[in-house]
Amino acid sequence: MFSRKLTRSIVAGAAALAVAGGTYGIVSATSSSSSPAAASSSPAAASSSPAAASSGSAGSPGSGSNARSGPAAGGAAGTVSSLSTSKFTLSTSTGQKVTVDEASSTTYQKGTSSTSASAVTTGEPVLVLGTVNSTTITAAQVIVQPTGSGGSVTSATARVIPFQRGAPTTSKQVGQIPAGWSQGSGTIVSGTAANKATEAALAAYPGAIVDRVVRLSNGDYNVHYIGVNWPHHVFLNQDFQVIGAE
Repeated sequence: MFSRKLTRSIVAGAAALAVAGGTYGIVSATSSSSSPAAASSSPAAASSSPAAASSGSAGSPGSGSNARSGPAAGGAAGTVSSLSTSKFTLSTSTGQKVTVDEASSTTYQKGTSSTSASAVTTGEPVLVLGTVNSTTITAAQVIVQPTGSGGSVTSATARVIPFQRGAPTTSKQVGQIPAGWSQGSGTIVSGTAANKATEAALAAYPGAIVDRVVRLSNGDYNVHYIGVNWPHHVFLNQDFQVIGAE
């Protein structure tokens, strides 16, 4: 514990921005694109993946072929289940286990205030934003959630179908699906846009891991989920408001 506190005492500063590509599925990740995306300008790029996404802005809309490439900006929300030096494990509301790797560039926030790594304790609800590679997140930012803020989460969780090995994939659509959307279309984004989209999607449909955020040609966003049977895609408009899911 002393070693963990000593390691964490140096952490401070502005939120780092995560980068890179994405995967589809929870048990094994596949890639349908061999072309690397544009490199990120984020100073805290946590991944050495050859498939980096756009810079810390929203990225350029379009039908880029990088919408299924390697590790990408995303995140997960859940309760801290175990701690060790420079990493911890969280459990989502659907029971998915996520390993969170911390770095010297990881920043910490509690409510609206900056804090240190010591704020992350077992049983604490957290939102982690960073570079996602399957069920591991290299954290750019860890936000300790204020207690008593989960009033709407219970009903939202009831809409999410947890992952069950061997269970058939659920196929349904709710709300508005952007016209002309197809899997693999769009441009992977990172930075502020990815963080806002990830947080909004997980607030509406908690329990999954977001492994990439894609900006579509009309400016809407497709947030890709793994770790749950449904939804697989959550759609947001340009104001980061959830408009549909499938």
